[in-house]
This record gives sequence, structure tokens and C-alpha cells, in this order.
Amino acid sequence: MYKAFYGLSDNPFSIAPNPHYLFLSDRHREALAHLTYGLGETGGFVLLTGEVGTGKTTVSRCLLGQLPDNTDTAFILNPSLTELELLATLCDELKIAYGDNPTLKQLTDHLSRFLLDNHSKGRNTVLIIDEAQHLRPEVLEQLRLLTNLETDTKKLLQVILIGQPELQLLLKRQELRQLAQRITARYHLLPLNEDEIALYVLHRLQVAGRFEPLFTRKAVKVLQKYSGGIPRLINLLCERSLMAGYAQSRVPIDHHMVRQAAAEVLGEEEPTQNRYLWPTATAAALCVAFGVSYWLFTDKSVNTVPASNLVSESVPTNVASLNAQTLGGEDIADKSVKPTNQPSGQTSIPDPNQRLLNEAINQSRNIDTAFAGLFSVWGKVPYKGLTACQSAVEQGLSCYQQQGNWMSLTRLNYPAVVYLVDDNQQDFYGAVIAVDGEQLLMQLGEQQLWVDRAWFNQHFSGTFEILWQAPNLPMMDISQKSSPGQLQWLENALAHVNNRNARRVNQFDVQLENDLKSFQSQHGLKADGIAGNQTLVRLNLYLSQQGPRLTDNGARS
Repeated sequence: MYKAFYGLSDNPFSIAPNPHYLFLSDRHREALAHLTYGLGETGGFVLLTGEVGTGKTTVSRCLLGQLPDNTDTAFILNPSLTELELLATLCDELKIAYGDNPTLKQLTDHLSRFLLDNHSKGRNTVLIIDEAQHLRPEVLEQLRLLTNLETDTKKLLQVILIGQPELQLLLKRQELRQLAQRITARYHLLPLNEDEIALYVLHRLQVAGRFEPLFTRKAVKVLQKYSGGIPRLINLLCERSLMAGYAQSRVPIDHHMVRQAAAEVLGEEEPTQNRYLWPTATAAALCVAFGVSYWLFTDKSVNTVPASNLVSESVPTNVASLNAQTLGGEDIADKSVKPTNQPSGQTSIPDPNQRLLNEAINQSRNIDTAFAGLFSVWGKVPYKGLTACQSAVEQGLSCYQQQGNWMSLTRLNYPAVVYLVDDNQQDFYGAVIAVDGEQLLMQLGEQQLWVDRAWFNQHFSGTFEILWQAPNLPMMDISQKSSPGQLQWLENALAHVNNRNARRVNQFDVQLENDLKSFQSQHGLKADGIAGNQTLVRLNLYLSQQGPRLTDNGARS
């Protein structure tokens, strides 16, 4: 139900083993390499272990797809069998006929003849047993005896055992020491780390048709915390998080949504009471101590900072505008107000500019406050009881969310709500309303502040949202089969974005395709040479003549 909202063509986080969503991390590739090496050797057994949901079955299925054509495979998914049942199942998998009520010897003879015949034809035989930790010791011993059938150079049956860590303990038993000595390759598959989780989530979104990140950096951290890097749990948490975002009409997915998803899916919720008791008490004690020392030791004759020094420019909305150097940590107040030769027992005066900045940041913890500033630039106000994007739709506008950097934001040239992180890794939000060279005019709470590029890059999380007036015409994909009129529109649009003269085109030639792929690559889109919905939206953002812009020369009427 949320696919259209996020621009998805499929459910990207289903726990069903869909081969289209195959993601091989470095760990999975290494595991696959070990299995491939083990099968290339002359030994009989290869071992793959890992926790539940780490992707062991995924690796084994990938291995099956890479086996040469001269390989016959048997895949056993339910190993809770007796010796007789296991051999009968193996015969069934290899399509070996046997009579009614066969004995263990009869099944062994059938398998032996099949393996010898296969070898004479130049074919290999591989048995893969999943959930092998459930195998009984006597069944494992029967498998070992079966692999005794060999030539002078190789075993005629190769066995891949896949299971949970308990399988390693099982193979350490004294009665299985002979089998353990025949294992030619072992690999224990570890969970994904934080970077791999980010790539995993992005990969599945891209397969489902969305080529822009949807989860914030902090959301990925929370995913790692609650999933432990287990892909199956990642899918469950992401699925529930997408439902929460859809219900709230919010993008991107933030850490609050993931944490709530963890509470619903896993029943793991951080305690809300007493969680901040000790930090709060400590902070309060420090504040009291500082206040007392300041009152006792500060010379009352020291000059205070005049309020006029906080304001470098008057703005119509009666808010303070700080110089970018202030936000970079450099004091631009009159240096005469900061004593240079203070007595050793005297505390320094807090920087009033930094204090004002901290107050502005603390007023910006709610994203709705930032959106109110963005709506104000458009001459509109958000509606009470509706989300920001719902309010935009009601007033003929659309929301558009993007991942990027300083260049992405300034090149698009729209006022935007930006997702920021303070020095304590806490989220806050601002509205970027103008740009002048290497400085941005940003609204934080009720304050408008000029910030420099270095400060912005330090605190920007990479996510921003804009409002824009989307065209009312339907957007049809443009490809080699499109009409000359559509192709000319695409050429004109790309020429406009690249600030060059448009060519006359009547076919989807190589230059047009290359220009389109270059545009897609620069904007984090799939460079497939087809102007689909997301590409057309991005082009129309540049072509739109409606609404405010960040720079005066880019302003539209």
C-alpha cells in the first residue's frame, strides 16, 4: 500500500528469498569463495555456519547458480531424518529409483552405482544439507561412510553442510572426529556491519525502483543496534518502518520510526523512565556549581556584551542575523568586552554569540518548525492537523526529498528544509532560504543566521526536502521508442540544465543517450538511458518557473 508513496515498484523488504534482491556483502563473497574453493578440492565436506538469518541459504543458492553444467545437485532442507530416510531422500533428489521398503544396504548400493556411473560420464555430484545442526551423529557418520567411495584422485560425492553455530559443536564430538578431519573448507558467516547495512538497504530499494536513499544515517545506526546486522531482521524492521512513514506521510525514514518498529516487531523498547535520570542530575549539579562559582568569583565590574554586538544585520521579521564567522566558532563581538588579563580565580565570560546559536539549535528540534519557515518563504502556512506534505498538496504544491550535499542543494536552487546533527549527534532541522557565495541564510527556530559552507558541511546529515509546483501534465517515460516531440523536449531540458544550446533531434541518438545518462549519474539516479518518472521529476524541478529560489539570479516570478 505504500509503494506508490515511496516510488517503489515492488516490496523491497519481503523476507521471501527473491533472487532479484540478492545482495552479496564482502562477507558473503568471502563465504562463497570458501565454498567454491572447497568444492574444487578433492575432499568430501565443506562447512558453512552462521547465526539465524545471516544469509547462509542465500550463499548456498548463489553457489548453486555458479556450479558447472556437469554437476548433479541434491538439496535437503529438512535434515531431521534417520539414516534410512536420509539415503532415501538423497535418492529421490538424484532421481534414483528404488523398490518398496528398501534396506540401508540396498539404498547404499543404488547410490554407489549412481556415483560411479556419474563419474564415468565426467559428471560431479554435490549434496547440500541446510539446517545441518539437526543431523543426528549416526546420520553424519553414515554420510562419511558414503563419501568413502572415491577414485585415486577425488571423492565421488561432495557434501556441503550449512547450519547454525551449534553445528560446530556437534562436529567436535569424539565419535565424529573422522568426519571433522575430512572438512576441506570452513567459513563462519558474521552479521553485517553498519556500512554494509546501509548498502544492503540501498540495494534493495534500488531493485524495487527507488534510486535515492530513504533511511537517514541515524536510522541505519538504529537498524544496526536492533537487528544486530541480521538481514532477516533488517527486512522486518525496514518493512515496519516504511509502513510508519507512509502512515505519517513522512520521508525520509528516521531513527524514531525504526525504534518504534523495533518495539512493535521485536518487543524491544528502551525504558522511557529513569533513562535520563543520572545524566540530568549530573548536568543540573554542574549548572548549580557553575552558577555559584560564577556569582562568588566573577568581578561584577567586568563589562558585559552589549546586545547590539549580537546583531550584524536587521531583518524584517525582527530576528537576529549572525555573521557566519560566529557560527564557525570565532568571536566577532567587540574584543574590548573580553578581558585579556583576567585574574587566575576568575571565570571567562561565555560567548553570547555561541549562546544565541545554541538557543536557536535547541528551538529547532521539531521538523515542523523548519517546515513552517519553508512555507513562509512561499507565502503560505502549514495547516493544523496535517503533515507538512499534506498541507503542501492542499495548497497546490508537492514535497520532494533528496539526498546530497552542499552542491546538490545550491545547484537545485530551491529553499529547503535540511536535516542537521549537532556536536552531540542530536538531530535538529533548519530552513535554508537564501544563498550568497559560500554562505547560506538559514532559519533555526525564530532566528535567521548566515552560516558558512564549512559549518553547514559539518552539521548537514545529507537529507533535504523542498516544496515545488509540479506540472499538471502526466509524465510519460521517454526512451528510444518515444515520439520526436518527446525526444526534443528531453533534449531541450538537458540543454537547459547544462546551460547550452539545444540541438534539433528526431531520434534517440548516442549524444542524447549519453547526456541523459550523465544527468542521471550526477543526480544519483540509475543511469539506464531511460527518462523515467524520477528523472522527469528532477528535470522538471530545473525547468519550473514557479516559486522562490535561493539566489536572486535564479528567482522565478
